[in-house]
Amino acid sequence: MDNQRNIIIAVVLTALILFGWDYGVKQVYPNANKPKPVAAAPAAAPEAPAPGKPTREGGLTNSADIALEARDLKSALAAGGRIPVDAPGLAGSINLTGALVDDLTTKRHTASVEKDSGPARIFSPAGTPAQHFAQFGWVGEGVALPNASTVWTAPAGAKLTPASPVAITWTNPTGQVFTIRFAIDQDYMITATQSVVNRGGAPVTVRPFALVNRTDKTASLDSFNVHSGPIGAYDGSVSFATNYKDVLEAQTVSNPGKTNWAGFTDVYWLSALIPDAKSAATSDFRSLGGNLYRTDLLYHSVAVAPGQQLVRTTRLFAGAKESAVLDRYEDGGIARFGLAIDWGWFRWFEKPIFMLLKALFSTVGNFGVAIILLTLIVRGIMFPVAQRQFASMAAMRAIQPKMKAIQDRYKDDKQKQQQEIMALYKQEGVNPLAGCLPIFLQIPIFFALYKVLILAIEMRHQPFALWIKDLSAPDPLHILNLFGLLPFTPPSFLAIGVLALLLGITMYLQFKLNPAAMDPMQQQMFAIMPWIMMFVMAPFAAGLLIYWITSNLLTIAQQKYLYSRHPQLKAQAAKDAVVTARSGK
Repeated sequence: MDNQRNIIIAVVLTALILFGWDYGVKQVYPNANKPKPVAAAPAAAPEAPAPGKPTREGGLTNSADIALEARDLKSALAAGGRIPVDAPGLAGSINLTGALVDDLTTKRHTASVEKDSGPARIFSPAGTPAQHFAQFGWVGEGVALPNASTVWTAPAGAKLTPASPVAITWTNPTGQVFTIRFAIDQDYMITATQSVVNRGGAPVTVRPFALVNRTDKTASLDSFNVHSGPIGAYDGSVSFATNYKDVLEAQTVSNPGKTNWAGFTDVYWLSALIPDAKSAATSDFRSLGGNLYRTDLLYHSVAVAPGQQLVRTTRLFAGAKESAVLDRYEDGGIARFGLAIDWGWFRWFEKPIFMLLKALFSTVGNFGVAIILLTLIVRGIMFPVAQRQFASMAAMRAIQPKMKAIQDRYKDDKQKQQQEIMALYKQEGVNPLAGCLPIFLQIPIFFALYKVLILAIEMRHQPFALWIKDLSAPDPLHILNLFGLLPFTPPSFLAIGVLALLLGITMYLQFKLNPAAMDPMQQQMFAIMPWIMMFVMAPFAAGLLIYWITSNLLTIAQQKYLYSRHPQLKAQAAKDAVVTARSGK
């Protein structure tokens, strides 16, 4: 009964941690790190968001938009006037009209779980349904400046690679020469060095800027425990407080303090601007209407005298949120960049679990097997604790007759009954909560694995075996549609897959090995608990269910072994089962 109670406690506590912690923090600190909206006169009334519910991974969900994107993208990229981009992490092109970085795909990640689905697209040209691009330029008064229609000049045969930066130029009628020098590294960072040389006869005042423009049609699902939307680090602290709805309502949200970096995040992807470390810059988020949003990075205005030049260097991150890559950029001086992954409050525990999983994966080459090995390691470490748990259960069983006598003697005085039971625990040296320790130790591991599976792009599209092609996604086979033979998709709360069914069966077998509950109500509760958990866990990532199923199987094996070491428990369990069966008749 105590072990069953512990399992129920574990389930409840796990649910509270998974779903309640972030909610509770937001209720207690609703305005923590939240920028104050700055009202601005809207240029046009914002349009209603396009229909289509965001998905966990993001991307267009409307079939018409998907078809239109394919057509518009092909047309935009075929127009010419582009500088090819070819790096180990990214491929694509830069549009010489407007100096727009608007065509980027990642070489390391596919668009879908299908291996032939092509690379995942990060940036898409303006005017396409998946619009997402970056621009570098200048604003000012009394001087002709390049704009979105300006056609820049590039060297013949220019190609942006890690070994070959590319500089594009434009000269205005009054003699000011504008240059943007693009460089790219091995991963996802593009460095844009903006310079203006004043070869005219009078000073000019200019203000360099950079921006990222995107639609929220491709945004991933923004949930209570995983942020998707505007993001940034200000004064060395990362803010997840602003979402697209906040920007839509305020029209302009100014970011407080010194901007370390600012941009937009999805669960797996990030586009962010990092300002010149030597020059102060401000940033904000703006709603442009029509589901379009923009983050602006603006430097201070500077007067450039004749014969002088102004140089500002801005970095653009556009790619996958690979933990090692982000940490490496943070080590290189970008404040808190590793926290672009929304690890949450328990990152101190989640990241070690993630690193252990990666180490196991590098050894066995399969993340599903790595999860099983992780479970074995956890259960192995906790085996001595489990032995103490069984010893505690044996002690509790030994004093059951005395407890029953106390309950009968003081059945009308619950307070006195509790006092006597506590005195009995003290007299016999029994701790009724000792059996809970293994359960409590597993909760942080379970939660850490849950966060890793839904956050880490390293887990995205990682197969296990047979029908499990993506450990970070729910089990794709559902019993109600006969595992895909019937042409319909069950609603999420009825989407019971093979893994969820195995979870229910193994939990049922685990409960059957526990001592039988004396209370008929408890018996009924324990009988239905595995099947309730089957429904609750069905929508979760397949990798998480594999962890739990493996843990259940190891627990069953462990219980059988420990019963052999504690025959009095097994005998008592058999006796309880007989008594329970008789009382139920």
